[in-house]
Amino acid sequence: MTLPAERSPDRRMSGLLPRLLLAVTLLVPTLVLSVQAWRGTDEKAAFAERERAGVEYLRALGQITLALVDAQSAAVAGQPVPRDALNRAVAEGGTVDARLGTELRTHERWAGVRAKIESLSDRSHTYPEATYTAYTEATDLLLALYAKVRDTSGLVRDPDPDSYQLQDSAGEELPESVVAAGRLADLAVLAAARPQAELVRTAGELSNARAEVLDPAHDLVTNLQLAVDSTDSGTLGGNLLGELDAYQQAVEALGAAATLDTGNPNTGDALPDPAAVAAARVVVHAAAAALSATVLTEIDQLLEARVDGLGTARLVTVAAGVALFLIGHAPLLVFLVFLVAAGRRRGSTAPPAPGAGPSGPAGDPA
Repeated sequence: MTLPAERSPDRRMSGLLPRLLLAVTLLVPTLVLSVQAWRGTDEKAAFAERERAGVEYLRALGQITLALVDAQSAAVAGQPVPRDALNRAVAEGGTVDARLGTELRTHERWAGVRAKIESLSDRSHTYPEATYTAYTEATDLLLALYAKVRDTSGLVRDPDPDSYQLQDSAGEELPESVVAAGRLADLAVLAAARPQAELVRTAGELSNARAEVLDPAHDLVTNLQLAVDSTDSGTLGGNLLGELDAYQQAVEALGAAATLDTGNPNTGDALPDPAAVAAARVVVHAAAAALSATVLTEIDQLLEARVDGLGTARLVTVAAGVALFLIGHAPLLVFLVFLVAAGRRRGSTAPPAPGAGPSGPAGDPA
């Protein structure tokens, strides 16, 4: 019987090379797709982490805003300024900026805000109008820093509807409303000390200041309701709506206290009662502080959940890449394993070397 001739190593290699080329051709796009998916997921996770840094910075700015507006109202009214609370808030803001300012590019803006606030401690309260102007300049710088943080952290470009509406509320409408509420209360104090001849100008300023309180508050309520309607969070609505109602009621009460008596515009009775406006302002600030804390906490939780989900997606991407590689190259892997095993079997059954014939006992020929 004639046995088939064994294939030479050269012929086996010539059959293997096309398969290896095919494997490389399939491997390259698989690796490219896996790397692109990994990088895309990694970039999204880094973006969300930077947003979380922005949330932390906004939380510190919120404390400074409340303390600064309280100091302004006291200074304009000629009362002792609560510097301790403001100093603590500024010190905490400095700590946060030292840690996050390089990433968020806020060092220069923060330095300007801090210098302006510290300069207020040396201001004499003899001239309330000038004091009001100086504090207004400080709060304007502070609001500009809010905008900077939202921009450089990426919060203003958040891709999800619920977290976007939340950051817009906590980083823009709420601080604007808090500052405007303080200015309205201060203008009520200033208006009561102005001469009768300035009543028309004063009434116009008060009317504008009242609108600056109500307009951002209205936008805030709309944004937060949209966030609740669009969220997948199981806690957002329950945690938010009660505090949102309290804030809305406080703002409406402040607006009512600051309403001008248009039926009698030629007397001092047309101006609002400064004490009533000041008391309503305190309630607004307390409600705003509680609402801001809740909103920022909800944003951070949404971002944290997003980062966790992206981490899981990275693992899935790696697993999917490995699975695709194994599935696409399974025939070749089987072939390589078979080839290696066959080579080992041939090596273990190799014929004896020439001249090494059989021998008998004690070295005698068999």
